[in-house]
Amino acid sequence: MNGLTTDVLERGGEFIYRHARLLDRMRYAYDFENGTKEQVLGALRPYQNRDGGFGNGLEPDMRCPDSQPVTTETALMVIREVNGWNSELMDGILKYLKELTLEGGGFPRATTAVNAYPHAPWWTTEKDGVPSLNPTGSILGMLMSQRVRIDFFEEDWFRSSVEYVWRSLERSLPGDYHDAAQWIAFLEHVPDPEGRGADCRKRLDEWLTGPQGIEKDPHAQGYVHKVLDYAPAPGSYVSRLISSEEITLHLNWLVGEQQEDGGWNISFPAVSPAGEQEWRGWLTVQNLKTLRAYGVI
Repeated sequence: MNGLTTDVLERGGEFIYRHARLLDRMRYAYDFENGTKEQVLGALRPYQNRDGGFGNGLEPDMRCPDSQPVTTETALMVIREVNGWNSELMDGILKYLKELTLEGGGFPRATTAVNAYPHAPWWTTEKDGVPSLNPTGSILGMLMSQRVRIDFFEEDWFRSSVEYVWRSLERSLPGDYHDAAQWIAFLEHVPDPEGRGADCRKRLDEWLTGPQGIEKDPHAQGYVHKVLDYAPAPGSYVSRLISSEEITLHLNWLVGEQQEDGGWNISFPAVSPAGEQEWRGWLTVQNLKTLRAYGVI
């Protein structure tokens, strides 16, 4: 693939062990060094609070120790990575989400507790109690993707939140990549006996292939989301909208973006040097997984 080097993984691993937080070291070990699920979950556990939600800077742009919806979404991403649905961590998460659910369904994007601690400006929250598609769609999608913990599927909080997401999709279009990710996560896994998803998928596909959707230019600058952000592995929802030539072009670009220290840089301003380094560790594991999924490493 156009001069790809053979040491991408080795350099990435060296970066992880030199610079990444324990959680991302364990994620790397799990994916590339026969590490265990228990090691990953053990590194995740200290971020969980007594209310069952997650905080404590797990989401690097949000240094708030209090539980936050988006930080709990991040925890679920880690649990999904290692198929840790049978972990006792899930007991706390489900308790937290039940209590977090707003009247009419849905979870807030963040709570005003975030304002008291360093945070990225986009996480400033003016009012509590406002439901948001982000991260409700992703959280529900991940929960529906598994069949280990299904006891809550018929509970009122869950059913009302599913209905909230349906209403949100039927009334609007994605505003950006983060919205589109919520649509995708939800539509991939929600049961749809009434066929409500057909029109939503059609409108989502039109948005993805439109001017606000997938950035096809690998060299586009700024905070943009490109082909591999939307399709991190073959068979992703968006894969059918992307050509093999575009995949190859972006894989070559991704390899070329590996830095001298072995990691990848973020494309947005970080809250702090610590936050930037934590994001780089997370992103480096993600990028190495993408390159492996496409057979590059």
